[in-house]
Amino acid sequence: MNYKRKKKTVYVAMSADILHEGHINILKIANKYGEVVAGLLTDQVISSYKKFPHFNYKQRELVLKNIKYVKKVIQQNSHDYSENLILIKPDFVIHGNDWKSGIQKGIRSKVIKTLKKWNGKLIEPKYTPGISSSEIKNKILNLGVTSDQRREKLKRLLNAKKFLRILETHSALAGLIVENTYLIKNNKRLEYDGMWSSSLTDSVSRGMPDNQSVDYSTRLNGISDIFNVTTKPMILDIDNGGSIEHLPFLIKKAERLGVSAVIMEDKVGIKINSLFLNQKKSKQDSIKSFCKKIKKIKSNQISDDFMQISRIESLILGNGMADALKRAIEYSKAGSDGIMIHSNKKTPTEIIKFCNLFNKSKYKKPIIVVPSTYSKTYEKKLVEAGAKIIIYANQLLRSSYKAMLTTSENILKNGRAYEVEKKMTPVKEIINLIK
Repeated sequence: MNYKRKKKTVYVAMSADILHEGHINILKIANKYGEVVAGLLTDQVISSYKKFPHFNYKQRELVLKNIKYVKKVIQQNSHDYSENLILIKPDFVIHGNDWKSGIQKGIRSKVIKTLKKWNGKLIEPKYTPGISSSEIKNKILNLGVTSDQRREKLKRLLNAKKFLRILETHSALAGLIVENTYLIKNNKRLEYDGMWSSSLTDSVSRGMPDNQSVDYSTRLNGISDIFNVTTKPMILDIDNGGSIEHLPFLIKKAERLGVSAVIMEDKVGIKINSLFLNQKKSKQDSIKSFCKKIKKIKSNQISDDFMQISRIESLILGNGMADALKRAIEYSKAGSDGIMIHSNKKTPTEIIKFCNLFNKSKYKKPIIVVPSTYSKTYEKKLVEAGAKIIIYANQLLRSSYKAMLTTSENILKNGRAYEVEKKMTPVKEIINLIK
C-alpha cells in the first residue's frame, strides 16, 4: 500500500521590512526543501538590534503571506529562535551564511543545538553580495516619510518598546542629530525614539521669552523645517493650548503636519516656566475646565494614531500628591492618552511615588517624565517605577549655548580662531550630515 510522503517543514526567520532579491532567493531555496514557515519578527524584536521597522507588523505580514514560496507565517517574539523551533520542530532552518560572526553568532549556535534534538538541519545558502536591507531602508528614509507614516510611529513604538527616549529638537540641525545618533551597547542598539518640540527651547532659540510669545503658526513652520530632514515622530509642547475655541485649528494643523502627540499643561494665565522655584503667580486650571479642553482635542482629531497627553503641574505648584492623582484619573477619564507628571525637585522621589500610585489605578495611561532637575536619576529607575516615555527636554539647546559662548570668548581673547578649531566640528562633517 502506498502512502503519500509527508512534506518536510522549513523555518525561515525574517524581518521582511524591505524585501529584496536576497530575501526572495532564500525563500526560493527554502521552498525546495519543503513547506516554508516564515517566522516574522515583531517590531519589538527588530528595534532591539537595528532601526525600527518602516512598515508595521500587519503590513509586513500581509506581504509575506502573499509570496508564493511561503506556506505559513507565524510571529517570532524573540531574536532567539528556540520558542518557535520547539513549537513546530522543523526539519530545516534556512539562513544566509552572513551570521557566523557578530551579533548573531550566538543565536546561530543555539539554533544548531536546538535542531539536534530532533535531527533537524541548518542550511546556509551563500549571502547575496551587494545588497543590504539597511542601506535600502536608509535610501528610502532619506526621501522622507508621509505625515501618516510619521504620526503613527509613536503609538507603534509605545507598543513595541519597554520605554521611549525622546530628545529636545529646536532646529532642523538638532533634528538631524536626533535622527542619526545611536550606539551599540551589549549587542543592543541605543538611539532616540523621537523628538520633543519644547516651547522653552523653541522660544529661546528665537531670542524670545518662554511665555507663549512665539505663536503656534511660527512654531509649526519650524517643525515643518525639521520634518523636511527627519523621519522620527515628534511630541509637541503646546503649553496650555490657549483658548479652547482655537484648539481645534491648532490640533488639525499639527496632525496634518505629522505631529504624533501634543502635551498640554493644566496652567492658566501668563506662563511661568515650571523649572523656576517661585510659582506664586502661577495658577492651575480647574479639573472641569481642563477636561473640556481634552475632550475638545479628542473630538477634533482625525486619526486614531494622534495622541493628547496631559501635563499635571500639581507638584510644581505645591498642591500635593492627592491633587496630582485626582487630576490624572479625571484627565484619563476625559480621554487623555497619557499623563506627564512634572517636578522641579532635585530627586525623583515624588515622581516615583506618583508613578507607583497611578499605575495601580484602573484609569492608568502611559506616564511621561522629564528628568531636567533630577538628572542624576538613571533611566532604569524611572522605568522600573512605571515611566513609559522619558523626555530630555532642553539639553541640546543648553549645550549648544555653552559651546557657542566659549568659542566666541576665545576668539576675542586670542584675536584668531585657531585655538578653538580643535574643539569644533569640521565643516565637512556638518555638510555630510545633510543628505
